[in-house]
Amino acid sequence: MRSVRRAFDILALLSEDRPVVTLREITEATGLAKTTALRLVQTLEETGLLGSHPSGYTAGPALWRWAHLARSQWEVPQETRKVMRDLADRLGETVNLFVARGVHRICVAHEESPHPLRHVVDVGDEQPLWAGASSKILLRDASDTLLRRVAVASPQGEPHAERLRTQAAEASERGYAVSSSEWDEGLTAVAVPVTGRTGQVVASLSLSGPSHRFPYEAVERFATELAEGARLISGQGFSHPLSSST
Repeated sequence: MRSVRRAFDILALLSEDRPVVTLREITEATGLAKTTALRLVQTLEETGLLGSHPSGYTAGPALWRWAHLARSQWEVPQETRKVMRDLADRLGETVNLFVARGVHRICVAHEESPHPLRHVVDVGDEQPLWAGASSKILLRDASDTLLRRVAVASPQGEPHAERLRTQAAEASERGYAVSSSEWDEGLTAVAVPVTGRTGQVVASLSLSGPSHRFPYEAVERFATELAEGARLISGQGFSHPLSSST
């Protein structure tokens, strides 16, 4: 298991900003001995997870194959993307779609704000369920056990479970949730539920951006617009394989 963990640590060094890593960067980042790192790299090359590059190592063809498979299974329908794009264009802020999985929420789709200063969340990003407007929406139908697990993972610990329950109940009664600087400093978000055929929350549709662009009167309008978008997405029969509720 240690070797598997180390292999993932090496692969995790690759990113859009760093598409190529050297053996030296691998040893410095992981703390592995050069011989151990080289052995793991060679194994990753043999399995196609890494590929040789004149400057070091890059993602191999096996990762591309897996990424294509994940995208084909996880990408949201085009009609859902259209609803989100229309909202982003009309409201001028970033629109995100989150699903709950374990004690986290995962972004499964987003449409960016047209403003240069905007909130950016990448598809696949995980954020904790103990903070944020989307979390208050996604915890609406949460069991006591899940609320305790989420609370234990938070800085406040298990006593935070009751606060999470109250926030989720308030958001359910109001029809939307709001957060300000709960997860990212200076960021405000408004979120509404996307429901499945049984009426359970399967996702949250949110709008997020710099707090100074979210005055009280704008929040009310944003919530109304988001609710209509969520109604359309719910009517399309939205579901997602990563969601704990589907």
